[in-house]
Amino acid sequence: MLRLEERMSKALEKVNNDRYILSIAVGQRADELSRGAKPLLEQNTQNMKYTDIAIDEIANGLLVIDGLVDKED
Repeated sequence: MLRLEERMSKALEKVNNDRYILSIAVGQRADELSRGAKPLLEQNTQNMKYTDIAIDEIANGLLVIDGLVDKED
């Protein structure tokens, strides 16, 4: 498993390095997970915090953040 810094870096890349958007997305997803949403990760998430699951889902491209436009266009 990657260290937190590496996972955060990957997740930030998915949101055009916008820490504000990432923090909101992680918070919303962690809230969904705490209310019983099923994690999208393949690995066992039993001992993971909701925020860590959310970061990994975003970093792995499993969770797409609505309204995020690719700035390269």
